[in-house]
Amino acid sequence: MTRPAPMPFLAPPPTEKRPVSDTHHGITRTDDYAWLRAGNWQEVFRDPSLLDPEIRAHLDAENAYQAALMADTAELRKALFAEMKGRIKEDDSSVPMKDGAYAYGSSFRLGGEQPRYFRTPRDGGEEAILLDGDAEAAGKAYFRLGGIDHSPDHKRLLWAYDDKGSEFYTLRVRDLDNGADQTEQVPDTGGSGTWTAGSDGFFYTRLDPNHRPSKLFFHKLGTDPAQDRLVYEETDPGFFMGVGGTRSNEWIMIGINDHETSEYRILPADDPLAEPKLVAAREAGLQYDLEEGGDIFFVLTNADGAKDFKIMTAPAADPVRANWKELVPHEPGRLILSILAFKDFLVRLERKDGLPRIVVRERASGEEHLISFPEEAFSLGLSGAYEYDTEVMRFTYSSMTTPAQVFDYDMRTRQRALLKTQEVPSGHDAGRYVTRRLMAPSHDGELVPISLLCRADTPLDGSAPCLLYGYGSYGITIPAAFNTNCLSLVDRGFVYAIAHVRGGKDKGYAWYEDGKRAKKENTFKDFVAAARHLVAEGYTAHDRIVAQGGSAGGMLMGAIANMAPEAFGAIVAEVPFVDVLTTMLDATLPLTPPEWPEWGNPIASADDYRTIAAYSPYDNVAALDYPPILAVAGLTDPRVTYWEPAKWVARLRELKAGDNPVLFRINMDAGHAGASGRFSRLEEVAYTYAFALKMTGKTGA
Repeated sequence: MTRPAPMPFLAPPPTEKRPVSDTHHGITRTDDYAWLRAGNWQEVFRDPSLLDPEIRAHLDAENAYQAALMADTAELRKALFAEMKGRIKEDDSSVPMKDGAYAYGSSFRLGGEQPRYFRTPRDGGEEAILLDGDAEAAGKAYFRLGGIDHSPDHKRLLWAYDDKGSEFYTLRVRDLDNGADQTEQVPDTGGSGTWTAGSDGFFYTRLDPNHRPSKLFFHKLGTDPAQDRLVYEETDPGFFMGVGGTRSNEWIMIGINDHETSEYRILPADDPLAEPKLVAAREAGLQYDLEEGGDIFFVLTNADGAKDFKIMTAPAADPVRANWKELVPHEPGRLILSILAFKDFLVRLERKDGLPRIVVRERASGEEHLISFPEEAFSLGLSGAYEYDTEVMRFTYSSMTTPAQVFDYDMRTRQRALLKTQEVPSGHDAGRYVTRRLMAPSHDGELVPISLLCRADTPLDGSAPCLLYGYGSYGITIPAAFNTNCLSLVDRGFVYAIAHVRGGKDKGYAWYEDGKRAKKENTFKDFVAAARHLVAEGYTAHDRIVAQGGSAGGMLMGAIANMAPEAFGAIVAEVPFVDVLTTMLDATLPLTPPEWPEWGNPIASADDYRTIAAYSPYDNVAALDYPPILAVAGLTDPRVTYWEPAKWVARLRELKAGDNPVLFRINMDAGHAGASGRFSRLEEVAYTYAFALKMTGKTGA
């Protein structure tokens, strides 16, 4: 396949080679670009001004290069931004959720970048603004709010913010009577906290220098945070830790987990000095989650071979594993995703035949019923609740053509009330669009679901450009949900498609297992199969497909670039995890030990080393005719460090054949999630969409 050169030639910034070698399991590798990793990366995450000037100069040169090559899209980007902004209700507001005498929600002001948090009287009335994100963000290049939680007595607000993009959050406490923050601040936290039942203090996790939530503390209001009580310390660097409470304010739950093993400790919410009690000790491969149920806990678990999970109960007074009793048995192919309990009902969100569904169970009788939906591909979510003793639960629904809808559902009468439909100010006519679900045969006969959106008048004769999105890791399922941004592509004749590749849980837990560790290549082959199926069915042509993925999905982009560069017209890799082997060999990096269950441990295992080395995008760059590639990153990203894409881009340029460009755009004021404001984030989306349009010959605004 011959591609027209989409960009005039402009020499990219040179990257000096400074070889560094390492040997593991008798295998020696040489990395010419390891110097792009700042030796003081931990300090840079906290203060970006400390970045080595030589590295900064290189990154600045990369930004200048991509800006020059994309200069002719300036008007297009403005048009895209205006369209996407026009589909957002600027003064949008959530439906307040009731809790005691109040109802709590969030909203935006016209032109505002950050949310405001408010409350009203329970049954409606004047809004009182509790926290104004725009005011807190004033004067900061980056600002993102973390968790927001009002105290059980409704007198205080616990809130968190990150102003570097490195995800070290500072916790503050606000007095809701006068709107003033208390003097104490707790830095370097995981981004949220959980109140005691008496509203006199809160629990939180603190991050260590390697960005791991290794310690859980209790802070009593009015005291020095330096004197906070250490409640629990997790000494295994391979496990994450978090803390939460229950809606009845009876329990504090400490959750500890990696990607395949979990453990809980609990303590009474009214006794913050109590010692945490172990529920079930960690056992490799055993996963469980706890949900309150009055005098019992509901336990969602894969115990006893329940691969797609089952629900058990345990007495709250002694919830050890020996006391677990089965309530909802395991059913192969029906993956139970989450549960939400109320005084008289138990609700579960599950996935069967590739689609989500909500099941409501009356606790006294055990009678169950499904909530039905009309479309063939859609997204569902449980919205949670503040209150436990209620018969009304809330859920959200959308599809690729139907804007998000919020419903309250009476679990006893089975009546649903539509509370809100996502407003698209510029207008949205669902009848102009078509959504379809295709099944692409992969290399081994498995059928890969594809969710697809296009205009009803788009010619399906192979001429349409296509943006094909994929992820495929950690069991994460990409929903077939409404996305106002992608309409800017679809309205320009694009087919927008999501490949539900292995590594997610789209077809059950086995779908996840078949896309991890030794079976990781199934993820990549599934994505290529999806691209080829779209071509075979006449939706597009290979040189019209722009592949897109972020984070672990960016790793997918790097892998398919090496595996089948001829199958794609361009590739967008956002915060791409492309130097997999080097990262998994470095136990000091923030996420490496907790990631070993997902990818394998190449330090300890020669087999894992060889498996990762066989697909790691950076290690497999070759003299291939790669399509045009755009890599996007953030300087203070602790999840996928900036040097991974920086090194990958340098190696691609060194080794590739042909004249197709490789662009690298790095946000010097942000981390993994990109720009923090809702509109500044749209500017980044407009940029990647402009790249996709340019690569498929659609450069006009």
